[in-house]
Amino acid sequence: MKNDEKSEEKCCPEKMIFKRHHHHHRDSGNVIYGLGVVGALFYFLQSAKTFGTVVIGIGKAIFWPAILIFKLLTYLKV
Repeated sequence: MKNDEKSEEKCCPEKMIFKRHHHHHRDSGNVIYGLGVVGALFYFLQSAKTFGTVVIGIGKAIFWPAILIFKLLTYLKV
């Protein structure tokens, strides 16, 4: 441990907690979102016949969570 770290540990122990804590659990959300995007791509692109419908399908596949929440909140009239 360096001298700076030792002095920081003595005066501010709460900083050391955050310094040593790793956030590996955030990656799982990205994996789930990525799988959702891939699944949505298969769903929306299997019926695409023109370039325009392919572009719209890719957009829907990327933004489907936002569309889902919008529709849900509209349905609940929030």
